[in-house]
Amino acid sequence: MANIKSQIKRNRQNEHRRKRNKAVRSALKTASKKVTSAAGSGDGDAAQAGARDAARAYDRAASKGVIHKRAAARHASRLAKAANRAAASAE
Repeated sequence: MANIKSQIKRNRQNEHRRKRNKAVRSALKTASKKVTSAAGSGDGDAAQAGARDAARAYDRAASKGVIHKRAAARHASRLAKAANRAAASAE
């Protein structure tokens, strides 16, 4: 346990940020799972709508510093590609 006042405060801040980051990462995984399950079932419209929502969530997480900017772009790109494939095969 820290004895220094500034370190005690820093520990509180770190714990608060850890919880927030964990919640954001969990939400990103859920959004990705929605897209992949919709694409796997062949529902192209739902997959594309989910991909838009997921891309927005990834961009927001990147801007907050939860994940890296390039990681967010990579994930969003892969989800969009999967959604587009599902939409093309549904037609």
